[in-house]
Amino acid sequence: MANTEMALKDAMNSIEGAIGVALVDYSSGMALGTLGGSQGIDLNVAAAANTDVVRAKLRAMEMLNLQDRIEDILITLGTQYHLIRLLTGRGGGGLFLYLVLDSQRANLAMARHQLKRIEADLEV
Repeated sequence: MANTEMALKDAMNSIEGAIGVALVDYSSGMALGTLGGSQGIDLNVAAAANTDVVRAKLRAMEMLNLQDRIEDILITLGTQYHLIRLLTGRGGGGLFLYLVLDSQRANLAMARHQLKRIEADLEV
């Protein structure tokens, strides 16, 4: 079982192309922990902004009466991938992992696989 700090370090060290990672509470929009980032990416601002993305998708699913769950939300930019993974495990309700990747260095399939593994090990 990994705590927040260990999980964020694991993401930055094990996921090729990782630029930054955050654990976010989407009920408040607050980042519970961040690691990495750059001058162009303020992970606390991104956490709050991506909370709106998660809430919008959950509302859309409710309006469409979709009886399913979100695994990942992927946003592709010209030079980056932004991956949002909603947590479903022990105490993870209302939380998501937010990962920023350099699209030139990242393998998206492997990043998703690693993020799923990190989620399974995370104890919140």
